[in-house]
Amino acid sequence: MTTLQVKYNNDKSRDYTKMDLPSGETMGMPSHDHAMYVPGLLPSFPHHHHHHHNPVLGGMRFPNMHSANSGSSVLLVSNLNPDRVTPDALFTLFGVYGDVHRVKILYEKRDSALIQLADSNQSHLAMSHLNSLKLYDKPMRVALSKHQQVSLPKEGQQDAGLTKDFTNSPLHRFKKPGSKNYQNIYPPNQVLHLSNIPASVTEDELKTAFNQHGTVCGFKFFPKDRKMALIQLNNLEESVEALVAMHNYPLGDNQHLRVSFSKANI
Repeated sequence: MTTLQVKYNNDKSRDYTKMDLPSGETMGMPSHDHAMYVPGLLPSFPHHHHHHHNPVLGGMRFPNMHSANSGSSVLLVSNLNPDRVTPDALFTLFGVYGDVHRVKILYEKRDSALIQLADSNQSHLAMSHLNSLKLYDKPMRVALSKHQQVSLPKEGQQDAGLTKDFTNSPLHRFKKPGSKNYQNIYPPNQVLHLSNIPASVTEDELKTAFNQHGTVCGFKFFPKDRKMALIQLNNLEESVEALVAMHNYPLGDNQHLRVSFSKANI
């Protein structure tokens, strides 16, 4: 942002180079509708501004002005487990909170990755839920990147399959405007929500599949809709690994399991 345009001199904004600006008190402050809205998160400013002066730029509020990268849709994820992490695992986990377009595990620094989401609301949401979460025994550090996009490797460039473009993936959860998935975004939890379960698949089959990734200690089908179930793992780390491994798991009848974090307890 090169220039800060101040329209009024009052207790919320002041331009010391133009002391003759109006106070603007009678016009009211810009409405909250312009604030950055993130599905699943409250807007990032309080309703009372006595102790929190947000810069007002031409009627638009910009929360978190202290971060130069606040509009970035690219995340820098570090402290990954280089022996186990893959672009697909990061696509699935970060895809719980937004549509991941590209993932690049850094060739020279395999414990770090750049992840590009569809927009900055989704990157903020993913960062708020996944920063410090353990994946493959290591707590991830998630921050906004200064990069505006993730570049694909040039032809002939060494990459070892560490960069993947998921832009046209059929697995994006939020592609449809107004998708129900927007209303079902929850923090990581040891209870997982399963959907798209074929009628032929039994509780034991699902438990056996999930037990490959941890210890299942609770399970129940939804009473009114057997296509959905809740499954509980022994701890959060196991449920994270189970979600990464089991989302889009083939279940026969050409059906693929859908897995997300639940807010419920069993």
